[in-house]
Amino acid sequence: MSNVKLAVIFYSMGGTNYQLAKWAEEGAKEAGAEVKVLKVQELAPDSVIEGNEVWKSTVEATKEVPVATSDDLEWADAIIFSTPTRFGNIASQMKQFLDIQGGLWASGKTVNKVVSAMTSAQNPHGGQEATILSLYTSMMHWGAILVPPGYTDQVLFGAGGNPYGTSVSVDQNGKMVEDVEGAVKHQAKRTVTVAGWVIQGNQ
Repeated sequence: MSNVKLAVIFYSMGGTNYQLAKWAEEGAKEAGAEVKVLKVQELAPDSVIEGNEVWKSTVEATKEVPVATSDDLEWADAIIFSTPTRFGNIASQMKQFLDIQGGLWASGKTVNKVVSAMTSAQNPHGGQEATILSLYTSMMHWGAILVPPGYTDQVLFGAGGNPYGTSVSVDQNGKMVEDVEGAVKHQAKRTVTVAGWVIQGNQ
């Protein structure tokens, strides 16, 4: 499956989804994929970010990460999105990135992209499943092939058992509650595997 090109595209305010993206990168590389880890453009004003030490430190930690573009989407055979939940929906930064892909979509270049998604929230029932499903709705419009983890490995149960995509709760100190590293890596490997099948089928 070494011919699969994977883009891991995240938005992270507190660092959690950046960590999920890095674990996805590790899992995908173990499966032989070529991987790009990319962030979406920050929309919040600097004045707001400066007033939040955690947010500010995440911006600093990710300053060398490239901002995702339409060219990256076109390059990728598969895409893993990672976004925090915002009132049961994806973060506005991620939504804006998706909303500006009309040209790519209109030209048919989103069709048959293999897609999976991950998310985080401050509690287990803070909209995690709804957030992933809302992103998948957009992907259906893209003509993408959705690859949820389902219950394809025992590691998923220890990570909270979300069949739509890996999700994690974050406590008041910004620490992940569930151990999801294994689930993220499994999800990434599964995404790469399915993308490999799609590539083979198109040859």
